Amino acid sequence: MLRKCALCGKGPLTGKSVVRKGMAKKKGGTGSKIVRATKRQFLPNLQKMRILVNKHPKQVYVCTKCIKKGDFVKAR
Repeated sequence: MLRKCALCGKGPLTGKSVVRKGMAKKKGGTGSKIVRATKRQFLPNLQKMRILVNKHPKQVYVCTKCIKKGDFVKAR
């Protein structure tokens, strides 16, 4: 599956999943420390839709932000 919006081009972003250990200073501890950080992906919320692309119906993936905006014409 292509993980990209057909209209705006929104795709996956990379980041880290951070694991912290220790009690917070606010709660009386010595502060939380970062123990490990593993790589992860943040995937966009894509939905499969039939829309008109160049006046022809086509089934593509569209992100929910573009669906809310209404940047397309639905195919029948």
